[in-house]
Amino acid sequence: MSNDIRIKKGLDIKLKGEAEKTLEKAILSNFYTLRPEDFHGVIPKLISKVGTKVKAGEPVFFDKSNENIKFVSPVSGEIIEIARGEKRRILSIKFQADKEQTYQDYGVFNVDAAKPNEVKAHLLASGCWPFIKQRPYDVIASPDRAPKAIFISGYASAPLAADLDFTLKGKEAALQAAVTALGKLTEGKVHVSVGAKSTSPLAGLSGITLHKVSGPHPSGNVGTLINKVDPVNKGEVVWTVAAQDLVIIGELLLTGKFNAERIVALAGSSVEKPRYFTTKIGSEVATMIYDKGITQRARVRVISGNVLSGKHIKPDGYLDYYSNVITVIPEGDDYELFGWNKPVFNKVSTSRAFTFSWLNPNKKYDLNTNTNGEHRAFVVTGGYEEVFPLDIYPMQILKACMYKDLDEMEALGMYEVAPEDFALTEFVCVSKQPHQEIIRKGLDVMLKEIG
Repeated sequence: MSNDIRIKKGLDIKLKGEAEKTLEKAILSNFYTLRPEDFHGVIPKLISKVGTKVKAGEPVFFDKSNENIKFVSPVSGEIIEIARGEKRRILSIKFQADKEQTYQDYGVFNVDAAKPNEVKAHLLASGCWPFIKQRPYDVIASPDRAPKAIFISGYASAPLAADLDFTLKGKEAALQAAVTALGKLTEGKVHVSVGAKSTSPLAGLSGITLHKVSGPHPSGNVGTLINKVDPVNKGEVVWTVAAQDLVIIGELLLTGKFNAERIVALAGSSVEKPRYFTTKIGSEVATMIYDKGITQRARVRVISGNVLSGKHIKPDGYLDYYSNVITVIPEGDDYELFGWNKPVFNKVSTSRAFTFSWLNPNKKYDLNTNTNGEHRAFVVTGGYEEVFPLDIYPMQILKACMYKDLDEMEALGMYEVAPEDFALTEFVCVSKQPHQEIIRKGLDVMLKEIG
C-alpha cells in the first residue's frame, strides 16, 4: 500500500538532450580523484600518503571531528598526488588505477541476524557511512544520534536527471539488503518515494513505507518528501540516502566488497548522443564526454550533477562522489541587445511579461548558462512561492540567513531544508541572488552556533 503525494507548486524545465536508455561501458579511467570538498563540513586527516598502494575500499582518510567516519578509495592502485591549498588544506587525492582491480574484503554480512550496533560499525568501517546524510544541516550523518526516520527518493524530477527506474533495474537484492540494514538503525520508518507511474524496483522492497509522488519538480527532491511526510523540528534528526548509493551499500553487505561502480547519464544539448555509461566514482569525465563527442560549439559548460544544483567542473575534471549525471550545455557568455524589451519565445519563464513558454508546456529548450541579468537587491514578486512546494516562506528564510538571525531561521523551518530545495527559486529569481549559497552559509552558521 502506498501513500500518494501530489505536488502542485513547482516548475518542470524541459531541456533538450535527455539521455537515451541505452547503457555502455565508459573507457576505463587511468586516474581517479577523491575531493574532500564533496563532503561538506569534513576536515580530512590522511591515513595514506603519496606512493601508498591501496585496494578498492581501503580507507584513505577520516573525518577529524569523528575518526570513525572513514573515506575509502574507489579503486585499487597507487596514490600519486595529494593537492593542497591555503593553509595546507587538502584539495584532492589522486589515484593511478591498477589494470586488475583488487578489493579490501570486509566479509559477507548477515543483515537479518545483525544487531543495530553491528550494522553501524560495519558501515563505518567499510566506508559506506558517507552515503548517509542528515537533516538538519545536510551533512554526513552523525553516528551518535539515531534518526526518527530515514528518507529515500527514488524519483528524479530535476531537468535531464538520470532515470532511476533504469539505473536501478536488476539491483533488487542489493537494494533490499541496504534498506533492511538501514531500517535497523531507526525506531521510525524508512520512507521511500517513487514516481506515480514508476516501475522502480524500490517499489517492491519490504520493510519500507512507499509513497507515490506526482507533480512538477521539485516533487522528486527528498526535501519535498520530508516536508510532506514528517517535517523536522528542533531537536529531531532524519537521515537521507540517495537511491543509487543504496546499491553500493547493498553490494558491500552481500559481497564484502566496496564496488564504486555507478551508472551515469551523459546528458545535455551539447552532447551528440546522450546515453548512459557504467563508470566509477571519481573517474575522469573526459572518458565519457570526449569518447562519444560533444557538439562543436565555441564554449560549453560541463556539470557534475543536474543543471540546477550540480557542480561546474572542467572538461578534464572528475565525477564527484554523489553525482549520477554529467550535463553538458552551452556556456552563456553572450548578451542580447534589448533582450529585456522584446518578446521571448526560446526561454523558460514563470512570468507572462514578454515571455511565451506558457503557450508550449511540452516544448523542449536549448538553454545556456546565461543569467539574463545582473545581481541586484531582492525584488518582491511572489515568484518564489509559485515554485516552492514546502510549507516554508522562502523569501523570509533567505533574508534570515543573510542577516544571520538564528531565532528567525529556527522559527521559519531551517532545520529541514538543504540548498537543493532552493534551486528552483534561484532559477526564477529576478534579482539573480545565489539562493543555494545563501542557504548553505545559513546552515553552516547554525551548525557552528547550535550544533
